[in-house]
Amino acid sequence: MLNKVKVVICGKDYVMQTAEAPNYVYGLARTLESRINDMTDNLGVSQYSAAIMTALSILDDLSKANARLDTIADQSKEYVDDAGRARIERDAAIKEVEMLKARIAQLENAQKLKKLKESIG
Repeated sequence: MLNKVKVVICGKDYVMQTAEAPNYVYGLARTLESRINDMTDNLGVSQYSAAIMTALSILDDLSKANARLDTIADQSKEYVDDAGRARIERDAAIKEVEMLKARIAQLENAQKLKKLKESIG
C-alpha cells in the first residue's frame, strides 16, 4: 500500500507516494533540508546550488556505502568458502581417526591372539 506523504523542504511543498512510513519520509526531508541549509549558510550559495551539491554528496555517500557492502559481501563469501573447506578437512580427519582406531583395534587383537597362541603352545 502506498502512502501519500507531504513534506516541506526549504519552504516548498512536495507530495509523494511511497511505501515507506510517513515518519521515515519526514525524517529524510528534515535531514535533506538541514544539509541544504548548512550549505547555503556556510558556503553562501543558492538553495538550488546547495541542493545539487547535497545530492552529489549523498550520491558519494551511497556509492561508498555500496562499495563497503560489496567488500563485506566478498569477505562473507570467503568466510563461507573457508568454513566449507574446513568442514571437508574436519570430516576427512574424523574418517582418518576412525580408520586409525580400527587399525589399532586390529593390531591389539592380533597381539592378544599371538600371546594366546604363545601361552598355549
